[in-house]
Amino acid sequence: MSNFKRIPNGSVTTPRGFRAAGVTAGFKRSGAPDFAMLVSDEPANFAGAFTSCTFAAAPVQVCRKRVLTTDTIRAAVINSGNANACTGETGLANAEATCVLAANKLGINPSDVVVSSTGRIGTQLPMDTIKKGIELAVAALSDDGGRRAAEAIMTTDTVPKSAAVELELDGVVCSIGAMTKGAGMIDPSLKVPHATMLCYITTDVKISNLLLAEMLSGNVADSFNRITVDGDMSTNDTVIVMANGLSGAEVRPGTANAELFRAALLQIMQQLAREMVMDGEGVTKFVNVEIFHARTREDAKLCAEAVANSLLCKTAWFGGDPNWGRVVAALGYSGAQFRPENVDIFYDGVPVVKAGGDAGTPEEDLVDIVRKREFSVTVDLHDGDESYWVWTNDISYEYVKINADYHT
Repeated sequence: MSNFKRIPNGSVTTPRGFRAAGVTAGFKRSGAPDFAMLVSDEPANFAGAFTSCTFAAAPVQVCRKRVLTTDTIRAAVINSGNANACTGETGLANAEATCVLAANKLGINPSDVVVSSTGRIGTQLPMDTIKKGIELAVAALSDDGGRRAAEAIMTTDTVPKSAAVELELDGVVCSIGAMTKGAGMIDPSLKVPHATMLCYITTDVKISNLLLAEMLSGNVADSFNRITVDGDMSTNDTVIVMANGLSGAEVRPGTANAELFRAALLQIMQQLAREMVMDGEGVTKFVNVEIFHARTREDAKLCAEAVANSLLCKTAWFGGDPNWGRVVAALGYSGAQFRPENVDIFYDGVPVVKAGGDAGTPEEDLVDIVRKREFSVTVDLHDGDESYWVWTNDISYEYVKINADYHT
């Protein structure tokens, strides 16, 4: 095997030495699974990336501390249905207490545990429910429990999201597994170390915390930080990577193994990022927004994000309306520097705008494109050499309904 390949039905328990569980603790009135646990049989090196929201949730604060003060971890505890955000000192104490309760059940140190929460903001964690979840999850831990764990961390997601890839390093077959959740409140700006999206990644490769953090930072910039569902950043966005080394394969800086591992890690992160957009709340369209030939990378980014987050663009896409005026308006208010008279725009390669004006393509041809499940909006600024892309979606009636009813 010279490269890496996707493992069908892979999950966070695909790599050696990882067990997981997904159980119903009682956070959700529906009775759906709402509590997950992920455990490494051996101490795992780790790295994390977290929301840059000033109102970072209590579990995010705990995880940040772990990244800065702890060499290895053994377990992650994740509840769905309560974000434990904006809960003050009590919320922080409850997040730490969750780690203690899990550690006691697992026979490890509290500092070996990280914690994540997702759900409603501003309500305290029901600690009796946490205790129940921990007891049930520890009893249910299994080396094939990754798919159930992915189901248990869902909120408004419609499908669980798991993936795994296999690669060969120095003749040793090893793997990377992952699970993520996120369908709304998705516009991450993750920093290392400091979505709602949660992502847990596991690998049986041996790799240092420093190199893992460097890879995570670069790959986040080209995956989770390139997606937006609704332009709203969460208080709880978290990505954690755990590496327990049980395959025996090692990744060192500046080697071919490092580049192969980095590429495999990026593939799995991009796959899950794409799945999050496809499963966004009420989403009917996946839209790839690409900007080319900008003066600076920042100009390209400003343009891409302005189009990707424009409610007028998103609602036009939902309605199958090729109204390119909304795209040029978003470009114009983006703050980017460019010459309007140079701009060309394409839908799936078909010219829409030429030299800043109507390209003359019949509207019915453009309607056929924007009514597809997936299409691209490409902008050529003809003003430099920089580029940037963002994955986004439309906004539908269902999105409004989900978020209007979410509180109750």
